[in-house]
Amino acid sequence: MEHGSGRSRRGSGRRRGAGWLLATVLALVGVVVPAGRAAAAVPANLSLEATYGTVANGWDRVERYLDTTAGFRQEQYPPDGRGDQDGQRLTFFGGVKQPFSGRFLLYSAPGWNTGAHPVPVLLVHGANDNPDRAWANPGESGGYGCGSASCPNTGLMQNLAGRGYRVFAIGFAHKQGDNLMQAQEVGDAVALIRAKLGVPQVDVVGWSKGEMSARAYVSSVKPSWGRPYAGDVRKLITLGGPNGGYDYPFAHGWAHDFSIWPQCGGAVNAPSPHLRMTCYGTYTAHPEFSFTAAGGYDDYPGQRQMLARWDSVFGVDQTQQDWYTTYYGGQGFYTDGGGIQAAIDAGSLIAPLHRAGVPSSVTAYLLAGGTPSIVGIFNENRGPSDGVVFVSSALDTTGFGTVGGTALIPLANHLQLGWDGAAGAQVAGWLN
Repeated sequence: MEHGSGRSRRGSGRRRGAGWLLATVLALVGVVVPAGRAAAAVPANLSLEATYGTVANGWDRVERYLDTTAGFRQEQYPPDGRGDQDGQRLTFFGGVKQPFSGRFLLYSAPGWNTGAHPVPVLLVHGANDNPDRAWANPGESGGYGCGSASCPNTGLMQNLAGRGYRVFAIGFAHKQGDNLMQAQEVGDAVALIRAKLGVPQVDVVGWSKGEMSARAYVSSVKPSWGRPYAGDVRKLITLGGPNGGYDYPFAHGWAHDFSIWPQCGGAVNAPSPHLRMTCYGTYTAHPEFSFTAAGGYDDYPGQRQMLARWDSVFGVDQTQQDWYTTYYGGQGFYTDGGGIQAAIDAGSLIAPLHRAGVPSSVTAYLLAGGTPSIVGIFNENRGPSDGVVFVSSALDTTGFGTVGGTALIPLANHLQLGWDGAAGAQVAGWLN
Protein backbone atom coordinates (compact mmCIF):
# COMPACT_ATOMS: atom_id res chain seq x y z
CA MET A 1 0.00 0.00 0.00
CA GLU A 2 1.53 3.31 -1.07
CA HIS A 3 1.33 6.42 1.09
CA GLY A 4 4.12 8.59 -0.33
CA SER A 5 2.07 10.79 -2.64
CA GLY A 6 0.30 12.66 0.19
CA ARG A 7 3.40 13.49 2.23
CA SER A 8 5.10 16.87 2.24
CA ARG A 9 8.70 17.64 1.55
CA ARG A 10 9.00 18.69 5.19
CA GLY A 11 7.92 15.18 6.26
CA SER A 12 10.39 13.67 3.83
CA GLY A 13 13.11 15.84 5.29
CA ARG A 14 12.22 14.74 8.81
CA ARG A 15 12.50 11.11 7.73
CA ARG A 16 15.90 11.75 6.13
CA GLY A 17 17.03 13.47 9.32
CA ALA A 18 15.83 10.61 11.49
CA GLY A 19 17.58 8.12 9.24
CA TRP A 20 20.82 10.13 9.39
CA LEU A 21 20.59 10.29 13.19
CA LEU A 22 20.02 6.52 13.44
CA ALA A 23 22.97 5.82 11.15
CA THR A 24 25.19 8.16 13.18
CA VAL A 25 24.24 6.55 16.50
CA LEU A 26 24.79 3.05 15.13
CA ALA A 27 28.17 4.04 13.73
CA LEU A 28 29.21 5.39 17.13
CA VAL A 29 28.44 2.04 18.77
CA GLY A 30 30.30 0.09 16.15
CA VAL A 31 27.59 -0.96 13.71
CA VAL A 32 28.42 -0.43 10.06
CA VAL A 33 25.32 0.61 8.14
CA PRO A 34 25.54 -0.54 4.51
CA ALA A 35 24.89 2.09 1.89
CA GLY A 36 21.16 2.36 1.22
CA ARG A 37 20.29 -0.04 4.06
CA ALA A 38 17.90 1.36 6.69
CA ALA A 39 15.64 -0.13 9.30
CA ALA A 40 12.85 -2.22 7.78
CA ALA A 41 9.09 -1.95 7.89
CA VAL A 42 7.07 -5.10 8.51
CA PRO A 43 6.80 -6.75 5.08
CA ALA A 44 3.37 -6.59 3.50
CA ASN A 45 3.41 -10.36 2.95
CA LEU A 46 3.42 -11.03 6.70
CA SER A 47 0.33 -11.29 8.85
CA LEU A 48 0.58 -11.43 12.66
CA GLU A 49 -1.93 -14.09 13.71
CA ALA A 50 -1.35 -14.48 17.45
CA THR A 51 0.86 -13.33 20.32
CA TYR A 52 1.57 -15.39 23.43
CA GLY A 53 2.94 -13.80 26.60
CA THR A 54 3.02 -16.89 28.80
CA VAL A 55 5.89 -18.96 27.43
CA ALA A 56 7.85 -21.82 28.97
CA ASN A 57 11.61 -22.23 29.19
CA GLY A 58 12.45 -18.62 29.91
CA TRP A 59 11.26 -16.95 26.71
CA ASP A 60 9.57 -13.55 26.97
CA ARG A 61 7.00 -13.92 24.18
CA VAL A 62 6.10 -15.84 21.03
CA GLU A 63 4.34 -14.56 17.91
CA ARG A 64 2.84 -16.59 15.07
CA TYR A 65 3.05 -15.16 11.58
CA LEU A 66 1.65 -16.21 8.22
CA ASP A 67 3.63 -15.47 5.08
CA THR A 68 0.92 -14.94 2.47
CA THR A 69 3.30 -15.20 -0.50
CA ALA A 70 1.89 -17.52 -3.15
CA GLY A 71 4.13 -20.54 -3.33
CA PHE A 72 4.11 -21.74 0.25
CA ARG A 73 2.36 -25.10 0.46
CA GLN A 74 1.09 -27.66 2.89
CA GLU A 75 3.94 -30.12 3.31
CA GLN A 76 3.32 -33.77 4.07
CA TYR A 77 3.89 -35.25 7.52
CA PRO A 78 4.55 -38.88 8.54
CA PRO A 79 1.10 -40.43 8.91
CA ASP A 80 1.86 -41.98 12.31
CA GLY A 81 2.23 -38.53 13.88
CA ARG A 82 5.93 -38.64 14.71
CA GLY A 83 6.55 -35.34 12.96
CA ASP A 84 3.60 -33.47 14.47
CA GLN A 85 3.98 -30.31 16.52
CA ASP A 86 4.05 -31.01 20.25
CA GLY A 87 4.46 -29.36 23.62
CA GLN A 88 3.64 -25.68 23.89
CA ARG A 89 4.43 -25.29 20.17
CA LEU A 90 1.13 -27.01 19.46
CA THR A 91 -0.64 -24.19 21.29
CA PHE A 92 1.40 -21.57 19.45
CA PHE A 93 0.40 -23.08 16.11
CA GLY A 94 -3.24 -22.75 17.10
CA GLY A 95 -3.68 -26.38 18.10
CA VAL A 96 -2.85 -27.58 14.58
CA LYS A 97 -0.58 -30.63 14.73
CA GLN A 98 0.51 -30.38 11.10
CA PRO A 99 0.67 -26.64 10.36
CA PHE A 100 0.81 -25.02 6.95
CA SER A 101 4.42 -24.33 5.98
CA GLY A 102 3.73 -20.63 5.40
CA ARG A 103 3.35 -20.23 9.17
CA PHE A 104 6.23 -19.77 11.58
CA LEU A 105 6.89 -18.71 15.15
CA LEU A 106 9.10 -15.84 16.30
CA TYR A 107 10.40 -16.28 19.84
CA SER A 108 11.77 -13.29 21.79
CA ALA A 109 14.15 -13.76 24.71
CA PRO A 110 14.21 -11.59 27.83
CA GLY A 111 16.00 -8.35 27.00
CA TRP A 112 15.06 -8.55 23.31
CA ASN A 113 14.39 -4.80 23.34
CA THR A 114 16.77 -3.69 26.11
CA GLY A 115 20.01 -5.59 25.54
CA ALA A 116 23.16 -3.52 25.21
CA HIS A 117 24.56 -5.11 22.05
CA PRO A 118 23.52 -3.11 18.98
CA VAL A 119 23.10 -6.03 16.56
CA PRO A 120 20.33 -8.51 17.47
CA VAL A 121 20.70 -12.27 16.99
CA LEU A 122 18.37 -14.75 15.30
CA LEU A 123 18.75 -18.43 16.23
CA VAL A 124 17.69 -21.04 13.63
CA HIS A 125 17.19 -24.58 14.95
CA GLY A 126 17.92 -27.88 13.25
CA ALA A 127 16.06 -30.98 12.10
CA ASN A 128 13.32 -32.61 14.20
CA ASP A 129 13.76 -29.85 16.74
CA ASN A 130 12.20 -26.65 18.04
CA PRO A 131 13.37 -23.37 19.60
CA ASP A 132 12.72 -24.64 23.13
CA ARG A 133 14.79 -27.81 23.15
CA ALA A 134 17.40 -26.39 20.79
CA TRP A 135 18.12 -23.09 22.52
CA ALA A 136 16.37 -22.74 25.87
CA ASN A 137 15.84 -26.13 27.57
CA PRO A 138 18.01 -28.92 26.13
CA GLY A 139 16.44 -31.36 28.60
CA GLU A 140 12.87 -30.75 27.46
CA SER A 141 12.62 -34.10 25.67
CA GLY A 142 14.08 -36.03 28.61
CA GLY A 143 17.25 -38.00 29.11
CA TYR A 144 19.72 -38.13 26.24
CA GLY A 145 17.74 -35.56 24.23
CA CYS A 146 20.66 -33.16 24.57
CA GLY A 147 23.30 -35.71 23.51
CA SER A 148 24.39 -36.41 27.06
CA ALA A 149 23.37 -38.68 29.93
CA SER A 150 22.10 -35.64 31.83
CA CYS A 151 20.71 -32.50 30.23
CA PRO A 152 20.81 -28.87 31.38
CA ASN A 153 17.68 -26.71 31.45
CA THR A 154 19.29 -23.66 29.83
CA GLY A 155 21.05 -23.18 26.51
CA LEU A 156 22.50 -20.67 24.09
CA MET A 157 19.48 -18.36 24.44
CA GLN A 158 20.12 -17.73 28.13
CA ASN A 159 23.88 -17.63 27.53
CA LEU A 160 23.62 -14.83 24.97
CA ALA A 161 20.78 -12.94 26.65
CA GLY A 162 22.80 -12.94 29.86
CA ARG A 163 25.64 -11.28 27.98
CA GLY A 164 23.39 -8.45 26.82
CA TYR A 165 22.50 -9.74 23.35
CA ARG A 166 19.00 -9.17 21.99
CA VAL A 167 18.02 -12.71 21.09
CA PHE A 168 15.26 -14.11 18.90
CA ALA A 169 14.56 -17.57 17.48
CA ILE A 170 12.44 -18.89 14.65
CA GLY A 171 10.24 -21.98 14.89
CA PHE A 172 9.22 -23.80 11.72
CA ALA A 173 5.90 -25.51 11.02
CA HIS A 174 7.52 -28.64 9.58
CA LYS A 175 10.39 -30.13 11.57
CA GLN A 176 11.99 -31.66 8.46
CA GLY A 177 10.67 -29.19 5.92
CA ASP A 178 11.89 -27.77 2.65
CA ASN A 179 14.89 -25.53 3.34
CA LEU A 180 13.97 -23.25 0.45
CA MET A 181 10.64 -22.34 2.02
CA GLN A 182 12.23 -22.07 5.44
CA ALA A 183 14.93 -19.79 4.02
CA GLN A 184 12.19 -17.38 2.98
CA GLU A 185 10.94 -17.39 6.56
CA VAL A 186 14.43 -16.74 7.90
CA GLY A 187 14.35 -13.61 5.73
CA ASP A 188 10.91 -12.81 7.15
CA ALA A 189 12.19 -13.15 10.72
CA VAL A 190 15.18 -10.91 9.99
CA ALA A 191 12.86 -8.26 8.53
CA LEU A 192 10.57 -8.45 11.58
CA ILE A 193 13.48 -8.04 13.99
CA ARG A 194 14.72 -5.06 12.02
CA ALA A 195 11.27 -3.49 12.13
CA LYS A 196 10.87 -4.10 15.86
CA LEU A 197 14.23 -2.67 16.83
CA GLY A 198 14.93 -0.16 14.07
CA VAL A 199 18.24 -1.76 13.10
CA PRO A 200 19.74 -2.26 9.64
CA GLN A 201 21.17 -5.76 10.13
CA VAL A 202 20.84 -8.94 12.18
CA ASP A 203 23.33 -11.68 13.04
CA VAL A 204 22.11 -15.23 12.31
CA VAL A 205 23.15 -18.47 14.02
CA GLY A 206 22.15 -21.68 12.22
CA TRP A 207 22.55 -25.05 13.92
CA SER A 208 22.73 -28.25 11.83
CA LYS A 209 19.83 -28.20 9.33
CA GLY A 210 19.17 -24.61 10.39
CA GLU A 211 22.43 -23.69 8.72
CA MET A 212 20.91 -24.75 5.41
CA SER A 213 17.95 -22.37 5.50
CA ALA A 214 20.03 -19.51 6.90
CA ARG A 215 22.70 -19.99 4.25
CA ALA A 216 20.15 -20.39 1.47
CA TYR A 217 18.61 -17.06 2.47
CA VAL A 218 21.82 -15.03 2.34
CA SER A 219 22.87 -16.83 -0.87
CA SER A 220 19.55 -16.08 -2.63
CA VAL A 221 19.07 -19.80 -3.26
CA LYS A 222 15.30 -19.77 -3.43
CA PRO A 223 12.20 -21.24 -5.03
CA SER A 224 11.07 -19.67 -8.29
CA TRP A 225 8.47 -17.61 -6.43
CA GLY A 226 10.83 -16.57 -3.64
CA ARG A 227 12.45 -13.26 -2.73
CA PRO A 228 16.22 -12.75 -2.99
CA TYR A 229 18.50 -11.82 -0.11
CA ALA A 230 17.79 -8.32 1.19
CA GLY A 231 21.33 -7.51 2.35
CA ASP A 232 20.29 -7.43 6.01
CA VAL A 233 22.58 -10.01 7.66
CA ARG A 234 25.89 -8.91 9.18
CA LYS A 235 27.28 -12.25 10.38
CA LEU A 236 26.33 -15.89 9.74
CA ILE A 237 27.47 -18.45 12.31
CA THR A 238 27.03 -22.17 11.64
CA LEU A 239 27.04 -24.77 14.42
CA GLY A 240 27.71 -28.30 13.21
CA GLY A 241 26.26 -27.26 9.86
CA PRO A 242 26.60 -29.70 6.94
CA ASN A 243 28.39 -27.09 4.83
CA GLY A 244 29.94 -29.91 2.84
CA GLY A 245 26.89 -32.16 3.16
CA TYR A 246 26.45 -35.43 5.03
CA ASP A 247 25.82 -39.08 4.17
CA TYR A 248 25.45 -40.63 7.62
CA PRO A 249 22.07 -42.37 7.04
CA PHE A 250 23.33 -44.14 3.91
CA ALA A 251 26.75 -45.02 5.28
CA HIS A 252 25.32 -46.56 8.48
CA GLY A 253 21.93 -47.56 7.12
CA TRP A 254 21.13 -50.71 9.06
CA ALA A 255 21.91 -49.19 12.47
CA HIS A 256 20.21 -45.94 11.48
CA ASP A 257 17.02 -47.71 10.38
CA PHE A 258 16.49 -49.51 13.67
CA SER A 259 15.70 -46.16 15.28
CA ILE A 260 13.10 -45.40 12.57
CA TRP A 261 11.37 -48.60 11.42
CA PRO A 262 8.34 -49.29 13.66
CA GLN A 263 8.65 -53.06 13.18
CA CYS A 264 12.13 -52.76 14.71
CA GLY A 265 10.82 -50.65 17.60
CA GLY A 266 11.85 -47.31 16.07
CA ALA A 267 9.91 -44.06 16.32
CA VAL A 268 12.43 -41.32 15.51
CA ASN A 269 11.25 -38.62 13.11
CA ALA A 270 13.97 -39.09 10.49
CA PRO A 271 14.21 -40.48 6.95
CA SER A 272 15.41 -43.93 5.99
CA PRO A 273 17.72 -44.86 3.11
CA HIS A 274 15.48 -47.89 2.49
CA LEU A 275 12.02 -48.41 1.05
CA ARG A 276 11.76 -51.95 2.39
CA MET A 277 13.40 -53.72 5.29
CA THR A 278 13.17 -56.95 7.26
CA CYS A 279 12.68 -56.56 11.00
CA TYR A 280 12.49 -59.67 13.15
CA GLY A 281 11.56 -61.82 10.18
CA THR A 282 8.95 -59.48 8.69
CA TYR A 283 9.67 -57.72 5.38
CA THR A 284 7.76 -54.43 5.25
CA ALA A 285 7.60 -51.32 3.08
CA HIS A 286 7.55 -47.77 4.45
CA PRO A 287 7.67 -45.26 1.60
CA GLU A 288 6.60 -42.53 4.04
CA PHE A 289 10.09 -42.65 5.58
CA SER A 290 11.95 -42.38 2.27
CA PHE A 291 14.50 -39.67 1.51
CA THR A 292 12.86 -39.26 -1.88
CA ALA A 293 9.23 -39.05 -2.90
CA ALA A 294 7.75 -42.56 -2.94
CA GLY A 295 4.33 -44.13 -2.77
CA GLY A 296 2.61 -40.77 -2.66
CA TYR A 297 4.70 -39.56 0.29
CA ASP A 298 7.38 -36.89 0.52
CA ASP A 299 7.80 -36.23 4.24
CA TYR A 300 11.51 -35.36 4.46
CA PRO A 301 12.48 -32.85 1.75
CA GLY A 302 14.81 -30.93 4.04
CA GLN A 303 16.93 -34.00 4.70
CA ARG A 304 17.76 -34.89 1.11
CA GLN A 305 18.74 -31.26 0.57
CA MET A 306 21.68 -31.83 2.96
CA LEU A 307 23.09 -34.92 1.25
CA ALA A 308 26.54 -35.23 -0.28
CA ARG A 309 28.76 -38.23 -0.85
CA TRP A 310 31.74 -38.81 1.41
CA ASP A 311 32.51 -42.40 0.35
CA SER A 312 35.57 -41.32 -1.66
CA VAL A 313 36.97 -39.66 1.49
CA PHE A 314 35.95 -41.91 4.37
CA GLY A 315 34.51 -45.00 2.67
CA VAL A 316 31.33 -46.75 3.79
CA ASP A 317 30.70 -48.63 7.03
CA GLN A 318 31.16 -52.21 5.84
CA THR A 319 30.15 -53.65 9.20
CA GLN A 320 26.52 -52.81 8.46
CA GLN A 321 24.13 -55.31 6.93
CA ASP A 322 23.57 -54.66 3.21
CA TRP A 323 26.10 -51.82 3.31
CA TYR A 324 26.79 -51.83 -0.42
CA THR A 325 23.20 -51.78 -1.67
CA THR A 326 22.20 -49.29 1.04
CA TYR A 327 24.76 -46.75 -0.14
CA TYR A 328 24.81 -47.43 -3.86
CA GLY A 329 21.23 -48.67 -4.33
CA GLY A 330 19.58 -52.00 -5.00
CA GLN A 331 18.12 -55.08 -3.36
CA GLY A 332 20.15 -56.46 -0.49
CA PHE A 333 19.57 -59.48 1.72
CA TYR A 334 17.28 -57.63 4.09
CA THR A 335 16.75 -54.19 2.56
CA ASP A 336 15.93 -52.39 -0.66
CA GLY A 337 16.57 -48.77 -1.56
CA GLY A 338 17.58 -46.35 -4.29
CA GLY A 339 20.98 -45.32 -2.90
CA ILE A 340 22.44 -41.96 -2.03
CA GLN A 341 23.08 -40.71 -5.56
CA ALA A 342 19.40 -40.99 -6.48
CA ALA A 343 18.51 -39.01 -3.37
CA ILE A 344 21.11 -36.34 -4.18
CA ASP A 345 19.78 -36.10 -7.72
CA ALA A 346 16.27 -35.65 -6.29
CA GLY A 347 17.18 -32.31 -4.76
CA SER A 348 20.37 -31.89 -2.72
CA LEU A 349 21.20 -28.20 -2.18
CA ILE A 350 24.88 -28.62 -1.31
CA ALA A 351 26.21 -28.05 -4.83
CA PRO A 352 23.77 -25.18 -5.59
CA LEU A 353 24.76 -23.45 -2.35
CA HIS A 354 28.44 -23.84 -3.15
CA ARG A 355 27.88 -22.39 -6.62
CA ALA A 356 25.75 -19.49 -5.45
CA GLY A 357 28.14 -18.46 -2.70
CA VAL A 358 27.58 -16.37 0.39
CA PRO A 359 28.12 -12.66 -0.36
CA SER A 360 31.40 -11.25 0.90
CA SER A 361 29.40 -8.63 2.80
CA VAL A 362 28.27 -11.42 5.16
CA THR A 363 31.08 -12.52 7.48
CA ALA A 364 30.82 -16.26 8.14
CA TYR A 365 32.02 -18.19 11.18
CA LEU A 366 32.00 -22.00 11.24
CA LEU A 367 31.92 -24.07 14.43
CA ALA A 368 32.36 -27.85 14.66
CA GLY A 369 32.09 -30.35 17.47
CA GLY A 370 34.85 -32.90 17.84
CA THR A 371 33.38 -35.68 19.96
CA PRO A 372 31.47 -38.54 18.27
CA SER A 373 29.80 -39.67 21.48
CA ILE A 374 26.08 -38.95 21.22
CA VAL A 375 24.31 -41.17 23.72
CA GLY A 376 21.65 -43.45 22.23
CA ILE A 377 22.62 -43.45 18.54
CA PHE A 378 25.17 -45.17 16.33
CA ASN A 379 27.82 -42.47 15.98
CA GLU A 380 29.60 -41.40 12.81
CA ASN A 381 32.93 -43.21 13.16
CA ARG A 382 34.50 -43.18 9.68
CA GLY A 383 36.43 -39.99 10.32
CA PRO A 384 36.61 -37.03 12.73
CA SER A 385 33.03 -35.99 13.46
CA ASP A 386 30.60 -34.69 16.05
CA GLY A 387 28.70 -37.98 15.90
CA VAL A 388 26.65 -36.99 12.85
CA VAL A 389 28.50 -34.43 10.71
CA PHE A 390 32.16 -34.73 9.73
CA VAL A 391 34.39 -32.00 11.10
CA SER A 392 35.64 -31.37 7.55
CA SER A 393 32.03 -30.79 6.43
CA ALA A 394 31.13 -28.48 9.30
CA LEU A 395 34.28 -26.44 8.61
CA ASP A 396 34.00 -26.52 4.81
CA THR A 397 34.41 -22.92 3.62
CA THR A 398 33.52 -23.58 -0.03
CA GLY A 399 31.36 -20.74 -1.32
CA PHE A 400 31.81 -18.39 1.62
CA GLY A 401 32.97 -15.00 0.42
CA THR A 402 34.34 -13.80 3.77
CA VAL A 403 35.30 -16.20 6.56
CA GLY A 404 35.86 -14.48 9.88
CA GLY A 405 36.91 -17.64 11.70
CA THR A 406 36.52 -21.37 12.23
CA ALA A 407 36.74 -23.29 15.47
CA LEU A 408 36.59 -26.84 16.80
CA ILE A 409 35.06 -27.56 20.20
CA PRO A 410 36.85 -30.86 20.92
CA LEU A 411 34.63 -32.04 23.78
CA ALA A 412 31.22 -31.26 22.24
CA ASN A 413 29.10 -33.59 20.11
CA HIS A 414 26.47 -32.55 17.57
CA LEU A 415 23.64 -32.21 20.10
CA GLN A 416 25.74 -30.37 22.66
CA LEU A 417 26.66 -27.45 20.41
CA GLY A 418 23.53 -25.53 21.42
CA TRP A 419 24.31 -25.54 25.14
CA ASP A 420 27.98 -26.40 25.65
CA GLY A 421 29.74 -23.61 27.56
CA ALA A 422 32.80 -23.49 25.32
CA ALA A 423 30.61 -23.37 22.22
CA GLY A 424 28.52 -20.56 23.71
CA ALA A 425 31.61 -18.56 24.58
CA GLN A 426 32.95 -18.99 21.05
CA VAL A 427 29.67 -17.84 19.52
CA ALA A 428 29.50 -14.84 21.82
CA GLY A 429 33.06 -13.91 20.93
CA TRP A 430 32.28 -14.01 17.23
CA LEU A 431 29.14 -11.93 17.71
CA ASN A 432 30.89 -9.25 19.72
